[in-house]
Amino acid sequence: MIEKRQFYINGAWVNPLAAKDHKVINPSTEEPCAVISLGGQADTDAAVAAAKAAFPAWMATPAAERIAFAEKILEAYKARAEDMAQAISLEMGAPIDMAREQQVGAGSWHIANFIAAARDFAFDEPLGDHAPNDRIIHEAVGVVGMITPWNWPMNQVTLKVIAGLVAGCTMILKPSEESPLNAVIFAEIVDAAGLPKGVFNLVNGDGVGVGSQLTAHPDVDMISFTGSSRAGRIISKSAADTLKRVSLELGGKGANLIFADADDKAVKRGVIRCMNNTGQSCNAPTRMLVQREIYDQAVEIAAETANAIPVGPANEAGRHIGPVVNEVQFNKIQDLIQQGIDEGARLVAGGTGRPDGLNRGFYVKPTVFADVTNEMTIAREEIFGPVLSIIPFDTEEDGIRIANDTPYGLTNYVQTGDPARANRLARALRSGMVEMNGQSRGAGSPFGGMKQSGHGREGGKWGIEDFLEVKSVSGWTPGA
Repeated sequence: MIEKRQFYINGAWVNPLAAKDHKVINPSTEEPCAVISLGGQADTDAAVAAAKAAFPAWMATPAAERIAFAEKILEAYKARAEDMAQAISLEMGAPIDMAREQQVGAGSWHIANFIAAARDFAFDEPLGDHAPNDRIIHEAVGVVGMITPWNWPMNQVTLKVIAGLVAGCTMILKPSEESPLNAVIFAEIVDAAGLPKGVFNLVNGDGVGVGSQLTAHPDVDMISFTGSSRAGRIISKSAADTLKRVSLELGGKGANLIFADADDKAVKRGVIRCMNNTGQSCNAPTRMLVQREIYDQAVEIAAETANAIPVGPANEAGRHIGPVVNEVQFNKIQDLIQQGIDEGARLVAGGTGRPDGLNRGFYVKPTVFADVTNEMTIAREEIFGPVLSIIPFDTEEDGIRIANDTPYGLTNYVQTGDPARANRLARALRSGMVEMNGQSRGAGSPFGGMKQSGHGREGGKWGIEDFLEVKSVSGWTPGA
């Protein structure tokens, strides 16, 4: 049993002021694999006090020096890559090959991209030629509470922590109690990089404990949260009492519009993307909208693709999908699959229960529903599991209407051989991101949504801007 009860506060590993053990469950076996401690108010207060004390000096540290610390973190991160992969695979069920390549790789990718973006960022710039004595200064927000999820842990930790560091903020990280081991390793990485005391702090805890304490704390200037839309609403209400800034990256129900002129691999690509990480991605294309001319063929391909996806333990090598993270998620997904059946959707792959041969562990069958209408529960709610809903549409306008008929607005997808149509769709779809014809967004592109998918952007220069205030100065003497 792994024991990681300490917190990282003010540059040192410290014991919780009041012990409150929490078992971390291995979702592949349903057995405890680690024990952490959940923090209390006193632990949160200590971490906030350390961050507050460290803030003036860190904000005044030249940007080049802050970037140099990020470079040291990247070097230390790469050295601990295998430890990180093993931890993520164990605690949240990502298959080990996927954990190494995608989960850990996302972290190093974002760190490197922030280093590049920060080097080119104008933290201090003139207003314009028309006002030679006006200056615009981009200044750190202050102390930031960072609350990260279990599904892509290092992706979200690095998007918040590294952006905050190069911006000049100090911080308290509260990772998910479902997947805390990777964050402990990350704190060890930060410690190895020699960051000044108090700049980065880690307190484990749950949402109602440390999460709520950070959100309401008068000395926390900003909350950066990734998680469910329901939790985002609660955080926004709590943060309003102190008028702190809130950045939210929330849920999604992405539409993948496949037109009759799409390439031959569009449907298969969409199914695999939906099922990746066992469907536990906020930007997964979980609604496949197919033009009616190719609808029957698409349903057949989708079913064949899903039925061919292997499911197995996270510690085994291979291109399979693992379990979902815990029993609560497993039961929720099973209930929603059954609800899809009860509401009249046509089940063409998967269904309720565990896959054959897997009697223990939180494994879900890769599931595909056809003949879904956009009013059904499975088309409205974020399932957060390997479940795809296929919906037919007739015209381009019809597809846009269905795609936008959702409370979410994170990522939508377009598959068409018509470049003009693709560009029209990119403008018409109400989401923070649009990916077309299987092409990933580039390094440093902003990640975030609109509507109930949240507000604020992570990644690249936009991610740095999220942690900055804009100060307007007159009477500036250039060169003085």
